[in-house]
Amino acid sequence: MNTKLYVRGLSDLTSETELRELFGQAGHIKSITRPVDDVTKRLRDFAFIEMGTAIEAANAIQLFNGYQIGGRAIKVSEVRAQLRDVGRSGFDRSSGHHGQDQFIRGNSRSGSGRRSGHR
Repeated sequence: MNTKLYVRGLSDLTSETELRELFGQAGHIKSITRPVDDVTKRLRDFAFIEMGTAIEAANAIQLFNGYQIGGRAIKVSEVRAQLRDVGRSGFDRSSGHHGQDQFIRGNSRSGSGRRSGHR
């Protein structure tokens, strides 16, 4: 088992301090990463938490998967489990698209994109 966890379903009001206090109950926390949306500048609804050992990571999953924080039930899983559907190249096998590439090429369902007149 990996020591890195993927925590999703977080409110943008959930602070790193709250996560540190909560996940600290499962063991030593090496790091917490809370990404910020480039456009809105608000915290994204997920975080990456690296625990000290694989046992502590497994304990955190058992304790906090489905746990209510900030009025939301969070999902906690091993980072590796989240990367199964997305290969190393970034190609998402489930949708057949290459991440944001679908919008750059004008292939979004809304019909908008870089190419003019594409609908």
